[in-house]
Amino acid sequence: MAVLDLRDLPDFTANPYPYYAKLRAEGPVHAVRTEQTERIWLVVGYEEARSVLADQRFGKDWRTTGRWAAEANPISANMLELDAPHHTRLRRLVVREFTARRIEALRPRVTEITTELLDAMVPAGAADLVDALAFPLPMTVICELLGVPDIDRDTFRTLSNGIVTPTPAQREADPVGAMSAYLVQLIEDKRSSPGDDLLSALIRSRDEGGDGLSADELVGMAFVLLVAGHETTVNLISNGVRALLDHPDQLALLRADPGLLDGAVEEMLRYDGPVETATFRFTREAVPVGSTVIPADEAVLVALASGGRDPERFEDPDTFDIRRAPRATWASATGRTTAWAPRSPAWRRASRSGPCWSAARTSPAIRRAASRSGCRAC
Repeated sequence: MAVLDLRDLPDFTANPYPYYAKLRAEGPVHAVRTEQTERIWLVVGYEEARSVLADQRFGKDWRTTGRWAAEANPISANMLELDAPHHTRLRRLVVREFTARRIEALRPRVTEITTELLDAMVPAGAADLVDALAFPLPMTVICELLGVPDIDRDTFRTLSNGIVTPTPAQREADPVGAMSAYLVQLIEDKRSSPGDDLLSALIRSRDEGGDGLSADELVGMAFVLLVAGHETTVNLISNGVRALLDHPDQLALLRADPGLLDGAVEEMLRYDGPVETATFRFTREAVPVGSTVIPADEAVLVALASGGRDPERFEDPDTFDIRRAPRATWASATGRTTAWAPRSPAWRRASRSGPCWSAARTSPAIRRAASRSGCRAC
């Protein structure tokens, strides 16, 4: 099979959906080249993606591979890069502390922060949605949830950006190592001076005996919550508000009927979700996917963004419709829940006072001025 170089596709980063449509028309699986790898396998069909996500022959732990093995660092000891039973154990320990009470307690604070940020946007007449709302809101909430000191917020933003969207200079500066060092120190500070926050609770769970997170696992879990959780929320807010502004009829429907909010969020996740691809999978053996056999020890990416636009699964998939009949989500498609809070009743209640709804409800004159070149999450 020929290898398609994604770098040769103009504007793929800014708008990959037309390219995904062409790839799906040619087949559900493709060998592609990226800036980071000479060859990976990209799964673009919904049913094939669903199959890969649920198939235990596709592992997530690169340490078990030969071709992809690399030197580990403390951040790598996290749930996103582990398989069962290690993934199951870490998930159980964290879910135990991620209680409905803790989630419900966030609701008034989320509302307060959202209101403050929206109020600050109005006098200027125009604002960058990412800088003014989408970034500071989840950063503040997650930092408060974990107990990150106010004085460290700017440091965290710099470190987070260096990992998620690094410049060439930041890549050379080892942002992952810098974040690891920061989290190690934060955990030590929490151990000596604990508070009523999630990170302190996770540390106490370990220090009080029984099964608890190791030192490296604490660092890895803090990384997932601080960076991965934060980045997905930034993109959901940005892409969701953009979808509403690009479809004023849908925005009008939501304003007229707040009961459509849950369906609107599900449609945002499908239409232009916060995560374009799932985390890497690695074939433990040769695995047939559709008519393609992916060899053993190969890296595989599932294009969630493409699956969400697959016409074999969704009628008129390029249309943004907040009244769309619900279909199975990626979480339920895998047979495993891939996120804790968003599926809980407490999180659902908290989401009703969330940023997308607040912007739609309280800012009738809001409109899109411009978007950043090459960035869908803006």
